[in-house]
Amino acid sequence: MTDGPWLERDRRPDGVDDDTVAAVGKLGEALEWIERARGRLYDFHQMSGHADLLLGEAADELTDAGHADLADVIRTEFVGRNVTEGRWTFQIVEEYDATYWGPLRDAKSDIEQQLMDGRQHVHESEMKERRRTDGHPHHDSRPPA
Repeated sequence: MTDGPWLERDRRPDGVDDDTVAAVGKLGEALEWIERARGRLYDFHQMSGHADLLLGEAADELTDAGHADLADVIRTEFVGRNVTEGRWTFQIVEEYDATYWGPLRDAKSDIEQQLMDGRQHVHESEMKERRRTDGHPHHDSRPPA
């Protein structure tokens, strides 16, 4: 197998020590957890939005069933209500992205550029090499060129 440039992207650059690889790997793991949290935030956003639409439908059905006074409570108190002070869920998502997720992604990218020659997942790549069985099917070091 020949190593093209794309095969080198997850290998340790010359001169980088074990502690640096481990620290940058930990930073990557932290960002992966943040990505998961962000996904839950989008779940929250979509679930809350869907629930708001259902509340509107429930109010319509209460009106149709002859309970307009109760439907009005749902419409005026809950349909379109902010989920936190002054915010709908899309605003929470936007703030999270702007104040936390985006800056952390940028910082990780900068650190990888400075310390790892822009390479990602070096820690995982080395873990793969330690854990795979050389020559065993489905344990190849890299995909075929």
